[in-house]
Order: sequence, then C-alpha cells, then structure tokens
Amino acid sequence: MDTEKINIFDEDNKQLGVATREEVHRIGHWHETFHCWFISTKNDKNYIHFQIRSDDKKDFPNLLDITAAGHILANETIADGIREVKEELGIDVSFGDLFSLGVIKDRIIQDDFIDKELGNVFLYRSENTLDDEYELQSEEVSGVVKAEFKSFYELCLGEKEEIKIEGFEITNAGEKILINKSVSKKSFLPHEKTYFERVIKLIKEELERKHDKSTTFN
Repeated sequence: MDTEKINIFDEDNKQLGVATREEVHRIGHWHETFHCWFISTKNDKNYIHFQIRSDDKKDFPNLLDITAAGHILANETIADGIREVKEELGIDVSFGDLFSLGVIKDRIIQDDFIDKELGNVFLYRSENTLDDEYELQSEEVSGVVKAEFKSFYELCLGEKEEIKIEGFEITNAGEKILINKSVSKKSFLPHEKTYFERVIKLIKEELERKHDKSTTFN
C-alpha cells in the first residue's frame, strides 16, 4: 500500500507530480482523498454514521472516523473514490447518489506522519438502519455506529463534552457486539478543527435545504 502512486499538489492546489503513498505522508505533500459521510433519518431525527477503524490499522486504530474514505490514486478520477464505500462497508452506492460538499482541506500532523488532504467530501443519504448486515473490510473497519447529527454538531462546536453513539463492532474472533455508549472528541480521529466545522455546517445546510427551509434541523 505504501508504494501506491498518488498525485501531489502545492498550497494552491496546483499539481506538482506523483509520489508514493509513503513519501506523501513522510514529506507532507498535499494529495486528493475521497470522503463519504452517511446520513440517515429515523423518527424525524437525522443521524450521522461513523466507521470504527480496525485495530489492525497502522495509523489511529480503534478511533471513530468518516463513514468511508480513502486516497485517490494517480490513475483514478474523483468518481472512482466511490469504490471505498464498497470495499470498506460492503454497501453498493452509485456515485450519482452522492451530494458534493466540495473540496475541504484537512491536515493531521504527528511526529512521523504528515497527512495534508484535499478532501473531496460527499454526503450520502442511507436507508441502512445498522440492523442490516454490512460486509466490513476487517483490516480497515471493525464496526459502524451512528449519533444524532444535532449532538455531533454541538460536539464539534464545543457545546457538548460527550455524545451517545449506537451500532456494532466485529471482534477479531468474528463476534458481533452491539454498542450503546457515550464518547468524547478523543474517540474520533483528530481531523483538523476547521475541517469538522466546515463539514458539519455544510451538512446542516443541506439537511435544512432538503427537508424544510423554514425550520431548524432535528
């Protein structure tokens, strides 16, 4: 995976060339990624879905993250990123079913890891209730959970310390465990604060535009 070729860009989004995935994260090149956030509605409440990163992940294992996401390779288009949904979650989704939230920059910088993403962010309205059987890519994803979107919005803005999540996780032994607990920001992959704020505000706008322009979201 570290030898995969990825297009690299400068601060102004101008393509500079191609580099390996290892070099991209070691040097800190800007590169294109695909982000797909799942939203669902139940009993007039909007929910946002997160994947649980596998314990086998080299970076940030066991943390909550974008529903499905991945790198855009040098020979791929942005639309090809839809493969991540099928690969990670086992769910068939058409690129035409996605709503674009635009390109949102995101930086995650650790001691030996520099991730500078040009995130092509999409929203997908899912009919999946989490009672259905996902086919998770075990080396990437160990579970799927959801939270009320309003609560996650407030968490990102610092208006809440914890939110409730519910869903499931698959153990290394293949056992399915139901999850119903409270989590804080520390449970999420440390995306840049400005990334989270931009994403949640765009999702909120789309939910209100789509359903009822005259009222606030649930």
